[in-house]
Amino acid sequence: MEKEWFYLKDGVEKGPVARQDLRKLAEEDKISLGTAIKRGKDGKWLVASDMAWIFPSVSFWESKKNIAVGNMKTAILSVLSNSREQQKIPDSTDADKMISDIKGLSESFNVVKEEIGKVIVGQTAVIDQVMVAILSGGHCLILGVPGLAKTLLVRCLGEVMDLEFNRIQFTPDLMPSDITGTEVLDEEIGSGKRSLRFVKGPIFTNILLADEINRTPPKTQAALLEAMQERHVTSGGMRFDIPAPFFVLATQNPIEQEGTYPLPEAQLDRFMFLIRMDYPERKDEIRIISQTTANRDVKLNRVISGSRIIEIQKMIRDIPVSDHVLSYATDIVRMSRPVYAESPEFIRKNLTYGAGPRAGQYLILAAKAWAGLNGRVNVCCEDVRRSVPSVLFHRIACNFHAAGEGIGPTDIINKLIKEVPEPAG
Repeated sequence: MEKEWFYLKDGVEKGPVARQDLRKLAEEDKISLGTAIKRGKDGKWLVASDMAWIFPSVSFWESKKNIAVGNMKTAILSVLSNSREQQKIPDSTDADKMISDIKGLSESFNVVKEEIGKVIVGQTAVIDQVMVAILSGGHCLILGVPGLAKTLLVRCLGEVMDLEFNRIQFTPDLMPSDITGTEVLDEEIGSGKRSLRFVKGPIFTNILLADEINRTPPKTQAALLEAMQERHVTSGGMRFDIPAPFFVLATQNPIEQEGTYPLPEAQLDRFMFLIRMDYPERKDEIRIISQTTANRDVKLNRVISGSRIIEIQKMIRDIPVSDHVLSYATDIVRMSRPVYAESPEFIRKNLTYGAGPRAGQYLILAAKAWAGLNGRVNVCCEDVRRSVPSVLFHRIACNFHAAGEGIGPTDIINKLIKEVPEPAG
């Protein structure tokens, strides 16, 4: 195959290489996603989005001239600005602004992680996933044994992000009004006039820790989950909006199941992520014990505001996604459903049901957030894969055959990720 392709790396023109070598370099991460490429020394610069190098054909690229695939103009400028052959791309001001904003987002959340790291030892994967959920506007369900600093993590997030934080300890006698609020009768002194006044419950906050959510009856769980979805509470015919941003982190103890009320599948689906919080590493546990048994007062700096988080959530949704990545996320979700004949055999054999369309929505939102946290304005298939376990774990149901073979959701998800290929270029 003729070597006629050139690409930019760190602002320097490299090449020539063959078409197949371009794809290989991309798969080996030796070329950053969104890299500018051209055919021939005097060719026009193009931009390869995601893994779709020369996609779907050379003639397609040539027909696009200076236009990027999948409306990726926001990703183009960062690489073309280093090019010796500047191209005229529309809306360059907006593109420059997005690139600058995303870079600022990445830097801000690195500072957030540093601040949280002053108190929380280890658990970096959990912190990353919680932050991705916040940026995506979703909620999290954390599965972990007691004593892993779940409450401390949420409190630190609230403090660093300058957000209000409340905690509800769920018990069997907890009522819906204990969460959402209740009406009280006020009597005006002198006139004796009486009126009902709504007293807001602990759900009116920015970050809510719902501790052991499966210990309270279904009607109380439903009240919380309805407010999570609608972002408001209705009482006495009046609507009371929950302040934005609003994020719920619910916990469940995976060990003790007696006297609990497991969340129905429809309510589990309201949570963007199910995050499994494991025991800390040995070196981290030594640090935890050392720090928590000494006189140590750590003051966290507030590095980001609630209004800024709302802006970032909108910014994340503005990040463009190519059809290549959308197809990949959709394929993963559809292949998790045993009702389809094209689903892998191990899916049809071991699952009762698979994930619904909301899983695909959350995969794309999470992929956008991962890209943003890494300072990129283009989303790749690897960004999708990073969130597949947390998005699918509580959205698939293993059957009796899987239980008999000792196969769990994690095994099936890991196999599914390997089984589903990226769409062909």
